[in-house]
Amino acid sequence: MDINTILSNFKIETLNEMQLAALAAIPKPNDVVLISPTGTGKTLAFLLPMLPLIKMDSQRVQVLIVVPTRELAQQIENVFKQMSTGIKINCCYGGHAVKIEKNNLQHPPAILIGTPGRIAYHIGNKNFETSAIHTLILDEFDKSLEAGFDEEMSYIIGELKGLYKRVLTSATALNEIPAFVGIKNKVEVNFSVAKSKPNPSLQIKVVRATGMEKLDALMLLISKLGHQSKIVFCNHRDAVDRISEQLLELGVEHGFYHGGLDQMEREKTLIKLRNGSTRLLITTDLAARGLDIPEIEAIIHYQLPTTEDIMIHRNGRTARMNAEGTAYFMLEEKDHQPKFLHVIPGNMPLPLKFKLPLAPEWKTLYIAAGKKDKINKMDVVGMLLQKGKLAKEDLGKIEVLDHATYAAVKRNKINATVAIIRNEKIKNRKIKMEVAN
Repeated sequence: MDINTILSNFKIETLNEMQLAALAAIPKPNDVVLISPTGTGKTLAFLLPMLPLIKMDSQRVQVLIVVPTRELAQQIENVFKQMSTGIKINCCYGGHAVKIEKNNLQHPPAILIGTPGRIAYHIGNKNFETSAIHTLILDEFDKSLEAGFDEEMSYIIGELKGLYKRVLTSATALNEIPAFVGIKNKVEVNFSVAKSKPNPSLQIKVVRATGMEKLDALMLLISKLGHQSKIVFCNHRDAVDRISEQLLELGVEHGFYHGGLDQMEREKTLIKLRNGSTRLLITTDLAARGLDIPEIEAIIHYQLPTTEDIMIHRNGRTARMNAEGTAYFMLEEKDHQPKFLHVIPGNMPLPLKFKLPLAPEWKTLYIAAGKKDKINKMDVVGMLLQKGKLAKEDLGKIEVLDHATYAAVKRNKINATVAIIRNEKIKNRKIKMEVAN
């Protein structure tokens, strides 16, 4: 397939410098280490060179992509499907029904994506053949190591007897690559922040909690930023929960995200962030990379990053591509800024009083059916426009999952719409539909 046709599906005209470098390096007879910050398009950079390597007449898995999180697996699958190549791709990850995955693997995809534990499970149970896998991509490899997946990855790689190409990706430079990866003739495509100039689109500011509690200062900062999209980063789950409780008391709409939430809640939170129903996310570093999150206008380091790498990942959520953004570092009255912050930040004065930010213009409608129930996006669009009496401009982003669908609807229309469609059917089935809280 022509690259320009694929790029048009993403509404972009040309590849960036990093993507062009990856496109040149990956097809050559060598292993590749691709280093580039979050948000620079690494997924497309390693997927595009895979297309000429796929044998269309083969009925076996040929490319294996191993990722540290289920969210990243889903993101890569969505990007590949948007490429519209006609090549089959599937996902495997914890929290996803094993039965569904086994059924999918009976008709193997050319490209298989998965988390280390689940891929190791399927290999161990001989749910798919590994003999035709010629290319292994270890995306966000450093994060997989941090998560302790060494043993699973070592087992997986040991089972890939026909492997001749390895591609490792990371947002920051890798200190050491473990021997079990078996990397040879390494070519490094390095576009790391450390090697590039400071991002001119990113402003850095310090917010001091002078004469007040840091949590109160955060509330004033959130108030001042108003309708801007923003992510507040914490080092610990309890800080996320504490901030969320305070926001609830003040009536501020927000989402929160950390490893203690179940998969459905995490998925719903990210969907609401993507469709504009949530403009404020409180999170741990779990959301610093490897997730499909839209461009964010402001990053708030409520608890300071412990390393420069973590700071880079967090800041990578804003000022991406050609957009501008601001990173705020919150300090107690006597705190010092991080030693690895190599710029002189501006000081951000806080308002004297808290003012409730405007609520987002969108809310999310939950529909209890999805792909596996034979529901598609056009079914939902048709029902909401015809039966729900919505105009096209009142309907936003729609995401169809295996057994659930989420649709953004204008806030001032959603309650009336839910009342109208409550007893409607989709494909002759009555399905639960309600506002997603």
